[in-house]
Amino acid sequence: MGLSKTERRQRIRRRIRKVSFGTSTKPRLSVFRSNKEIYVQLIDDTKGVSLAAASSRDKDFSSLKGTKSEIATQVGKAIAEKAQKIGIETVAFDRGGNLYHGRVKSLAEGAREAGLKF
Repeated sequence: MGLSKTERRQRIRRRIRKVSFGTSTKPRLSVFRSNKEIYVQLIDDTKGVSLAAASSRDKDFSSLKGTKSEIATQVGKAIAEKAQKIGIETVAFDRGGNLYHGRVKSLAEGAREAGLKF
């Protein structure tokens, strides 16, 4: 019997986390995607702290209309701006077991457009 959808995602997530590690100079850009929303945060794994976060639930995005992919692009731009304010230019991308497609890809492209490198 094959793996369920959630078991498969957890296996991929563990495999990604083996190689994706964040430091204070190059934090991990962690993405969580639910059915309605998308959340992203910059994490310093050496200290175990979150340096910055953005999500589609923030007050800035409550008035936005559009598809979930368009909103994810705006969230990517927002996290890139927050990263630049605290002096971060490069990050390690952690897609959280999700496929690099759709909203996750839109978020990554939005962050790259705003100047974040990964």
